[in-house]
This record gives sequence, structure tokens and C-alpha cells, in this order.
Amino acid sequence: MTNSFHPPQRTLMGPGPSDVSPRVLAAMARPTIGHLDPEFIRMMDEVKSMLQYAFKTDSPLTMPISAPGSAGMEACFVNLVEPGDKVIVCQNGVFGGRMKENVERFGGQAIMVEDDWGKPVDPAKVTAAFAANSDVKLLAFVHAETSTGVMSDAKQLCQIARDNGALTIVDTVTSLGGSELDVAGWGIDAVYSGTQKCLSCPPGISPISFSEKAVAAIEKRETKTPSWFLDQKLVMGYWGAGAKRAYHHTAPVNSLYAFHESLVMLEEEGLENAWARHQLHHNALRAGLEAMGIGFLVEQQYRLPQLNSVMIPTGVDEAEVRRRLLADYNLEIGAGLGALAGKVWRIGLMGAACNKQNVLLCLSALENTLAAMGADIRTGKAIAAAESAYS
Repeated sequence: MTNSFHPPQRTLMGPGPSDVSPRVLAAMARPTIGHLDPEFIRMMDEVKSMLQYAFKTDSPLTMPISAPGSAGMEACFVNLVEPGDKVIVCQNGVFGGRMKENVERFGGQAIMVEDDWGKPVDPAKVTAAFAANSDVKLLAFVHAETSTGVMSDAKQLCQIARDNGALTIVDTVTSLGGSELDVAGWGIDAVYSGTQKCLSCPPGISPISFSEKAVAAIEKRETKTPSWFLDQKLVMGYWGAGAKRAYHHTAPVNSLYAFHESLVMLEEEGLENAWARHQLHHNALRAGLEAMGIGFLVEQQYRLPQLNSVMIPTGVDEAEVRRRLLADYNLEIGAGLGALAGKVWRIGLMGAACNKQNVLLCLSALENTLAAMGADIRTGKAIAAAESAYS
């Protein structure tokens, strides 16, 4: 007979999921009620309002998709891309490539703007792509590239799109709640994210928002949206105003309790305070790693505080280091993806995992492990450097 599953207690400092707040876990255990229950609908209205706060938008078409971040990505593309549409897609890591895949699957023409992994999207290249191509409908880019830890200038890129009469689709899976994000102020037209990064929530929900211009483009589609589940004209009937709800799907009730609680916590902390907290603990982690002799992939001015791609010391078996950290310290850090596999570790400082205790645990565990394996690092300096950064 199969026994109940009891997972080990880990400290999650990889690229996601991140540690979930105990308050959020407790919220998931509350009694399940119907997804059309008046009390659940009241909670849905609160989720929508708090999500507008998190995104910094008042757009009515702001809601959580009942599926992980990849579904949020697909919701943006499937509603806005029609056969033959030209879409400039910026790729400087794994997730720009997924944008390209979405454009092509829905019949669009992907015009690629490529930058080295670890570098931000180059606005000059985007401007040149618009100049070389007429009738571009959309510009798509990743704000915070999870595969590299680099931040691109979303405000500037959205301005370039507006200057050329194009809409924007922006991936904010890793930035929402961890770095400055101003959807309305920057003029983002379609944005998607995930709950499992800086929002201290389990995976499985994808926050999205569409601007008025994006809604108008959806309403003017000449072809039927090729996804029934993600068709925003249908979903809006369920996430509409007040109690006028049309059944669309059975929402993940308890997961939405969790998301609600995570947004309550974000409101309590304050957006700007959350951004500052992620930067504070990144500064301490950076000081400790550099004192150890470990450098970063991304230049400091473009570096994500919540996702740190750090260079692996020469001659080190990086997979063995990760295995030992998990076995000896219950600590998870991430491997490199794609072109960066075997070259970097990805250390996350996201949401509830972004705290001083975890920074010091990570530095001491990594130093002890690397020293035991004979790596060429400086020992005995990392913790003091981190503490100095805090003071």
C-alpha cells in the first residue's frame, strides 16, 4: 500500500519555486467553498484589486489565470497574435525563445532581436528592427530573464513600441513583487507573471493584465481565438464586475486563497518596501560571494536582485555541489540553462526566501561545500562581508 507523501523541509533558493510563507500555506488549508459562492466572489474582487496594486494598473482586465505562468504567457499571445501578424521578439535567454514559439504557433511572423545571454535587450536593436519592418503589431520581451538574472529596461522598450504604433507583451514572471514594475506608467499592454517567485506563493496561478488598447485589439480580431480556455472574452465573464459571474471553469479555490493571502502580505509590506528588501539581501549575498572569490554573470547595473547568476569556480563539479547542498543542508540552488548549463549557478532570493537567515545559510553552506571539494576560493571572509553589507 502506498503511504501518504511527506516532503522534506527545504530552503528554496533556486530560480523558483521559492519558499512559501507559512501564512500562505495556512490559507490553502481553509475550507473549500464553491467557485460561484457569494463569499468566494467577494474574495475574487479583492484579489483583482490587490493584483492591480501589485502591477500598478487600474485596468479592468486584470486577473489570475487558473494555471501556471506559462499559461499566462500563452494567454497574452493567443489573444493578441493572429495569422500573419508581425511580432518583434527579443531574446536574451530561454524565455524569449518561448515567446518566439508562441508567435509561430499562432501563425504570426517572429522578427528576432537577439542579445547575448546575460546582457539586457538592446534598445537600439529594437529601434532598428522597427525601422526595417513595416506594420509591426507587437513587441514582446522579457523584463526579468530568469535564465540569466538580467533586467531589461521595460519603460524604454515600451516607449519605442508606442512610438512605432505597436502593442507590447511583457514577461514579468520574476520581477513582479521583487523589482520596480509600473504596468500603467510604462505603458505595458499585456503582461503576465507567476505566483511562485517573489509573491511567496505556490506555483499554479498566473497573474495577467491587458491595457485598453490590448482589449480593443482582442475585440477587433478577425479570427476566433484558437484557445477556448484562454480566450479573454470568455474568461472576463467569470472575472467580471461584482456578482455578475458567468460560469467559465471551476477555479482552483484553495490556490486562490493562497494567492489572496500573498497579495495581502504584499500590501502590508508595501510595494516599494518589497523591492527594497530584495535589493538589501542581494547586496549582502553579493558581498559574501565576491569575498569568497565568486563573480556574477551579469553586470551590476543590469542585475536582478532576486535571481543571481554566479560563475562556477574552475574545475568544480557544479552538479555535485548542488547535490551536497541539498543532502547536507536541505538547500536548493539552481543550475544554468541552455547556453549557460555548467557555467553558472542560479541563486534565488525571492519572496519569503529573501531574508538574512537564508543569505547567511547559503554563503556558509556554499563555502563549506566548495572548501571540502578543494575549490579555489577564499575562506573565512564571506559571512563577515555579508554582515558588513547589512550594517
